[in-house]
Amino acid sequence: MTAPAFMFATGIENSVPTINNGGTRIDEMEKCGFYEHWRTDFELVCHDLDIRFLRYGPAIHKTFLGPDRFDWAFADLTFGHLKELDIVPIVDLCHFGVPDWIGNFQNPDFPKLFADYARAFAQRFPWVQLYTPVNEMYICATFSASYGWWNEQLTSDQAFITALKNIVKANVLAMSAILDVRPDAIFIQSESSEYFHADNPKAIRPAEIMNARRFLSLDLNYGRRVESEMYEFMMDNGMKRDEYHFFLEQNLRHHCIMGNDYYVTNEHRVADDGSTRAAGDVFGYDEITRQYYDRYRLPVMHTETNISEGPNGDEAVNWLWKQWSNVLRVRNNGVPIVGFTWYSLTDQVDWDVALREQKGTVNPLGLYDLERKIRRVGTAYKQLIQDWRTVLPAQSVCLVVPVVLPSEYNDPVSCRLRDTARDLRRKPSHQEGDF
Repeated sequence: MTAPAFMFATGIENSVPTINNGGTRIDEMEKCGFYEHWRTDFELVCHDLDIRFLRYGPAIHKTFLGPDRFDWAFADLTFGHLKELDIVPIVDLCHFGVPDWIGNFQNPDFPKLFADYARAFAQRFPWVQLYTPVNEMYICATFSASYGWWNEQLTSDQAFITALKNIVKANVLAMSAILDVRPDAIFIQSESSEYFHADNPKAIRPAEIMNARRFLSLDLNYGRRVESEMYEFMMDNGMKRDEYHFFLEQNLRHHCIMGNDYYVTNEHRVADDGSTRAAGDVFGYDEITRQYYDRYRLPVMHTETNISEGPNGDEAVNWLWKQWSNVLRVRNNGVPIVGFTWYSLTDQVDWDVALREQKGTVNPLGLYDLERKIRRVGTAYKQLIQDWRTVLPAQSVCLVVPVVLPSEYNDPVSCRLRDTARDLRRKPSHQEGDF
């Protein structure tokens, strides 16, 4: 197997939430020019940056047209070219939005429908191995059903729990469906890593609740029993016992890498009334990642980070250095970290207002600007990859199943590995704690 030992990656920003009570679709791939420049973008990834791993997925609202109805035309073009370039896609199937005909994340039919979509994708592109079925499950539920910003635009605990259980169930069912097609599939969760700091003694209690709540999506996804207070919170707001036990009975964590995202906005200061404001970079990626790793004991990947280029022009370069230093710290502390991602390849649009409005503001967050000219952080990332690519060993238990490059899909060794993985999947599952 010729796959690199460490997964340096970038991504195509493909958020597609709705606003205005579902009346307006925010399509970041359209705003950032991807539909027009996708060939150029892939060439930049492969030939300019020399990156082999790309977070990217088809636009779900354009591809998933109805039950058992799919339009694969654009996906055939893009994934066909990725295969030609021998780029390993980390396929992002649901990024903050669903097709209009599904509605939003309050729809109880969403999990089963999405699993069918995931299965159909895996059957269409059987050479794809790495997936992020649902991106940032906690953030998606929070922004859609707690903050009232996207999709259903609700602001209640019951709406949040409904969205959360539907989103995580969709992710779990999708993983199982993909494994039926590709038994050696690996799932890289891309989940926001958060921390809440108490401003004063009266704020300790609300901060503790928020610090417990931040784990809910991954607890359910990995079948981990939640603390009693969070159990009561879920039960009081619409989670049923059989729904909770569905998550406990899943055993898919052995196929997972705990991808976590970190931005300067991920840490929060909590006031005694429970309100929050940005805290900036206090603990940092290494400390917060250690908290998540101690909880789940899975291989880790830094799946998203960025910052605006800024008035001095070196803010993003300095942030890249800081995040990479944190990655090395995590690794040197014994956590099996297997990859790093600057997200995204190009600048983004209107993320300064969290996609809540269509202002058309270009956010200088990318390795390239929207004219596809490299930014200083792109040059710095390119050099970082060249410097470190041959130094870092793979430390991941998950990568004992090797990442198979698209060109190697039909190799006899790859076929034998899939047969072995299929046989293992048919055996009785282990209980939690055996990993």
